[in-house]
Parts: sequence; structure tokens; C-alpha cells
Amino acid sequence: MAEAVKLHVKKGDTVVVLAGKDKGKEGKVTAAFPKKSKVTVEGVNQVKRHTKPSQSNPQGGIITKEAPISVSNVMLVCPSCKKPTRIKKVAAGNGFVRACKKCGEVIDK
Repeated sequence: MAEAVKLHVKKGDTVVVLAGKDKGKEGKVTAAFPKKSKVTVEGVNQVKRHTKPSQSNPQGGIITKEAPISVSNVMLVCPSCKKPTRIKKVAAGNGFVRACKKCGEVIDK
């Protein structure tokens, strides 16, 4: 099994997509998968699934949902300066927090 990698984004962060068919789109991270180095972003990389009728979905049909994309294809959007940015680790208290490289504002409150 692959080792879990420390991701630069967390669930709830706003990110912009850097590569792929949804390049330039912005959305919120709905799920993070560190072992696979992937994240699911709201409204990005939508795929259609054909489902058979079941008890929970008696009609069946085509369902649209978001598929995970590589974490290397997304960049965090700073909540204070509203620009896509890399992060830097800043010592705070007994650990480290994420901070914006452009404006220096702490992202993790």
C-alpha cells in the first residue's frame, strides 16, 4: 500500500485547478485522500455513472458526481488576499500552521 503524503490542502479549503479539462475553475475541497494524493473538488471533474435500479434508487438512471483529481493539479486560494498561492509553514505555539506566501497571512486559525 502507498504511504500517506502530507497534503498542502485540507477539506473545506478553496482551490483553483491548474491542469486538465477544468483548468481555471475554482471550488471547495469536499474530500481529501492522502494515501492516493488526490482531492475531490466541488463542481470539478464531474463524471456520469449509469446505475441499475436498487431499493435506495428504484428509478436507476444516470447520476453525475465529482471524481477525485491529483493534488498536484490544484493550488490553494488565500482567504485574505483571494489569490492562488503556495504555502509556507510558520511556527505557532507548539506546532506549525500554514501561511500565505504572497501576503503572509496565517491560513489555519
